[in-house]
Amino acid sequence: MKKHLTILTGASRGMGLAMAEQLCHADQSVLCISRGQSDALTVIADKHGAHLLQWQADLAQPTTLAEKLSHWLDALHPEEFASATLINNAGAIGHLGPVDDAPADSLLQGLAINLQAPVLLSSVFLKHTRTWKMPRKILNISSGLGRRPMAASALYCAGKAGLDHFTRCLALDEALHANPAKVVSLAPGVIDTDMQTDLRSAKGAGFPDQHMFVQMKNNGALTTPAVAAAQILAYLQRPDFGSNPVADVRDI
Repeated sequence: MKKHLTILTGASRGMGLAMAEQLCHADQSVLCISRGQSDALTVIADKHGAHLLQWQADLAQPTTLAEKLSHWLDALHPEEFASATLINNAGAIGHLGPVDDAPADSLLQGLAINLQAPVLLSSVFLKHTRTWKMPRKILNISSGLGRRPMAASALYCAGKAGLDHFTRCLALDEALHANPAKVVSLAPGVIDTDMQTDLRSAKGAGFPDQHMFVQMKNNGALTTPAVAAAQILAYLQRPDFGSNPVADVRDI
């Protein structure tokens, strides 16, 4: 039986871990790339007959990871797969506050995780699957903050806005190929993850919207990671996936 190949970043916690768990079926071959590994995920994969690999990597240093992924993809046998998908899920809110208050290494780390890593991994994925005959997809997990500004979040907003526009341009490039990869930058809604905890706990005059995140939590406006993961994976299977390169999971 041919398997569906999925490469997923940021799979060790939150929505990424929930996606990894939900991908663990007998017809799946899943490569998870995260800072940590999950023994529980290995148990789930074994139980359901999924082929699972877990790589530990720092997405803030994406060049080394891109080289490793390049060698790994080059060694695969494409005839063994029914489809190939890259999900650039890893993200980091990074520095909260004016950029002039942030250390330089913090700024560079945020840009590397939110923008540089997805660009490099997308490049490697497309290069090594260009001649593959099966359907190929790239799903970039974006954010509503890539489409509207928020004080104290310039770095995160810029990274996600860049990811959106990168995806728009990538879709135009892919349209020139005989077997184009379908690409989407998808906002996943507001999810109850560690990132939301960081936003709620941020203090000081430099982050004037902190109260808004507290209110969303108190009002029950946050989606659970499991529900968000299911919505994203369902969107990935939509027949019109790729028709709009920048989308929201709540789009009908």
